[in-house]
Amino acid sequence: MTCTHGAFLKAVTPSADGCEDCLKIGAGWVHLRLCRACGHVGCCDDSPNQHATKHFKATGHPLIETYDPPDGWAWCYVDEVMLDLEDDTTPHPPGWRY
Repeated sequence: MTCTHGAFLKAVTPSADGCEDCLKIGAGWVHLRLCRACGHVGCCDDSPNQHATKHFKATGHPLIETYDPPDGWAWCYVDEVMLDLEDDTTPHPPGWRY
């Protein structure tokens, strides 16, 4: 199966230096995911609050990139497939810490 949502794979600016929603409520996360439609930084499904998936459900933005550190893959929630980003990963801002 292939992903049909390549138009959502945009160059974005990350919204925060960690999970944007966890930072607001003082919660922790396991791994970070970056929405490639708008730049929202959310936590993965192994994290207690699963903010990346909640962002997808609220917005319909289908593609997330692994972001801590970038591992070179993305996930399409709609098609349920992993994508190889090759050289299209989002760089971290200067001073970013994992």
